[in-house]
Amino acid sequence: MKKNALWFLCVLVLPAIAFGSKEEDLVTGLPGQPSVNFRHYAGYVNLGPQQKQKALFYWFFEAQHNSSHLPLVLWLNGGPGCSSIAFGAAQELGPFLVHTKGGNLTFNNFSWNKEANMLFLEAPVGVGFSYSNNSMDLQNLGDQVTAEDSLVFLINWFKKFPEFRSNKFYIAGESYAGHYVPQLAEVIYDRNKKVTRESHINLKGFMIGNAVIDDATDTAGIVDYAWSHAIISDNLHKLIHDSCRFGEKLNQNETAQCVKSFIGFARAYVEINIYSIYTPICLSSISSLSSPRKVHTRLTSQGLWDSLPSGYDPCTEGYTEKYFNRKDVQSALHANITNIPYSYKSCSAVIKWSEAPTTVIPIIQKLLKGGLRIWIYSGDTDGRVPVTSTCYSIKKMGLKVESSWKSWFHKNQVAGWVETYAGGLTFATLRGAGHQNQRRT
Repeated sequence: MKKNALWFLCVLVLPAIAFGSKEEDLVTGLPGQPSVNFRHYAGYVNLGPQQKQKALFYWFFEAQHNSSHLPLVLWLNGGPGCSSIAFGAAQELGPFLVHTKGGNLTFNNFSWNKEANMLFLEAPVGVGFSYSNNSMDLQNLGDQVTAEDSLVFLINWFKKFPEFRSNKFYIAGESYAGHYVPQLAEVIYDRNKKVTRESHINLKGFMIGNAVIDDATDTAGIVDYAWSHAIISDNLHKLIHDSCRFGEKLNQNETAQCVKSFIGFARAYVEINIYSIYTPICLSSISSLSSPRKVHTRLTSQGLWDSLPSGYDPCTEGYTEKYFNRKDVQSALHANITNIPYSYKSCSAVIKWSEAPTTVIPIIQKLLKGGLRIWIYSGDTDGRVPVTSTCYSIKKMGLKVESSWKSWFHKNQVAGWVETYAGGLTFATLRGAGHQNQRRT
């Protein structure tokens, strides 16, 4: 990732501009919340020198026990433009899940804050409650600015929570966070070489799930997965492979046939849930299901992503949006303090993505050589960034297998398969899990 020298100098010496104290961000009286024995905080961290111009919103949960010694994990959802709070915190791995129309929160017995301090970040600006007072910031977003802003957020967040600076730090995320996570890890890794030990972020590794990694392998994998799971026909599968040269720039003749073929691919998923192919779709009117989670692959380059269905589970996305649009909820979370002129959406409808590399494989290889531990995992019922895509991406890295493919177990049942590679990379599948790695019931 290219660095702007002036920007890099700024983040090294950036003053403490995170407005508000940790105590002011303590969450008390969150509507519908069950009682718990751990603290959680929510609020804003400013990014720029001007107060309240550009700020990212976070929700932080201390670990349920021994928080001072357990790792700190930053969770990022993808999109690009989808909220880590609406998805990760409220539908997946946070301690409070929005599961009902009535707005009550359910305690999640599988919350990751059983084992780690969990920090959920809405990035970049324009996602969720994160904002900029300069509307042009929303029109010039991409991978690089997201990584740079997220680094500034972390630097300033640690000034609010200095007691966690020495904790082991990991980054985790899913989907387009396959870009966000390694890119942020890279800027932290590079910065750590230039600052004093006292200013280090104690980065130890990262984990990405059903992750967008490489355009060519991701696109080939999505097609092959659909064909191997009887979603598209032999004929359509052959047409796509014949007309779309994955990873290459198409000429006009190839583009016409490729677009036509991908329209057929999109239609095959219209009536099922591409993110979890065996999960029922939501039939409730409450779930209008905001904007699609966009990914920079051939589907978007041909303008076809909007023809695929958005959403997940049945219906929890709609419940979540309704909950975070409540004024009492926003007040309890110290959110929307500038009265953002649009409603809260799980995936932003106001940002424009203008920059993204076609692959993050070189970054992953660089950080493996740098000594970071890396886990890549894949729910095997996801059709959007399927296990085939991940397998193709890892094969493209050319890593030496250290421990070959084998099953792993939960309660004496096969829960998935795992393989490890020389250098510190582990790949694991989750049997029966979808894009957000929620198992079928």
